[in-house]
Amino acid sequence: MKAFNLFILYRLPLGIILLLGGVAIGFSVGWWEATIPLLLAVICLVTHFMFGPMRLVQEAVEVGDIDRAMAMMNKIAFPKLLYKPIRSVYYFMQSNLAMYNKDLDKAEATIRQSIESGSPMKEYEGMQYFQLGTIAYQKNDLKTADQNLKKAVRMGLPDKENTAAALLTIASIAMSRRDFKSAKEYFRRAKAQKPTTEQIVSQIKEMDKYISRMPG
Repeated sequence: MKAFNLFILYRLPLGIILLLGGVAIGFSVGWWEATIPLLLAVICLVTHFMFGPMRLVQEAVEVGDIDRAMAMMNKIAFPKLLYKPIRSVYYFMQSNLAMYNKDLDKAEATIRQSIESGSPMKEYEGMQYFQLGTIAYQKNDLKTADQNLKKAVRMGLPDKENTAAALLTIASIAMSRRDFKSAKEYFRRAKAQKPTTEQIVSQIKEMDKYISRMPG
């Protein structure tokens, strides 16, 4: 695994070295002899530009090393050359990192680029709209937040924690509009997910105090 990660990290310079070596062999010895280094160079260069170091980015995020994840992302000089599903993940990760840094404008711009690039799976598409809705909610654009979060729930989210978080936010928006009937329904659906994340459980307990006093 470590050897493969090293290959991902250094395949661009390796590809350039192989390309130059292949050309040198071609001119000095023969192009048939240069076939293997040239083929390996093409593999290194094509995979570098089509896939980038996204595997390393995801590994860094999983262990909470945000600085390393951002450093890996910054190595991608030409994101539009990435294979389309990989490009979508790249922009999604860019949006996540921008939200971590509280740069909501960049987070919104990059999640829209992720949506435009398509989605590698249905659940991931739901997460794109969940992200867009969350950004809108933080910007206090409740109409856009409501639309995108409802769309995310309809599309389906990958786990009960994200589903509960989306439903709670929709319930909160309904409360702000004094649409108590909808607020209660979305809150009921959020509780039915039985989330275990401490932050979401705390939000449910807090919202429960207000929901129980609502008319309707």
